[in-house]
Amino acid sequence: MRYLIGDVAKKLNLPTSTLRFYDKNGLLPFVDRDQAGRRSFKDNDLNFLEVINCMKKCGMTIKEIRHFINLCMKGDITLQERYDLLNSEEESVKSQIENLQNQLDFLHYKMWYFKTSLQAGTEEIHMVDTDEGERVNPDIHEQYQEALSKCQDIKELIEYQEQYQSEYK
Repeated sequence: MRYLIGDVAKKLNLPTSTLRFYDKNGLLPFVDRDQAGRRSFKDNDLNFLEVINCMKKCGMTIKEIRHFINLCMKGDITLQERYDLLNSEEESVKSQIENLQNQLDFLHYKMWYFKTSLQAGTEEIHMVDTDEGERVNPDIHEQYQEALSKCQDIKELIEYQEQYQSEYK
């Protein structure tokens, strides 16, 4: 079956301008043109576009994606090189996931901090007096980790804190 650019855009939920950009930047050497010069996509072209979309979301540059597509166009003699490229990209994505997980963990900590402050009606519950004045308790992260270790997720953590707060009021 053949598809025009608008059909492909709808199918893949991409703007037609993105597909034109890909084509202009050499990412679509596999796409045919009809007699009027319009792009004519085949079913297999959609598979390539899914690969391109995935690579883009992984953070690969246009140059890196173009290199991969060009390897694909060369056929089986580049199988190992393509595999190696994807293997390398997997490591990069794992690193991104780890960084995002660290950010999410920090957001959960701050959510706990503010929600427990809201439950108490003040941030004072997280403060200690020092020679320099009031500051956030230096043991606050340990308190959070202890509470977190008793829970499965941030919602449970907040429910736990509600019980904890009412027990000690």
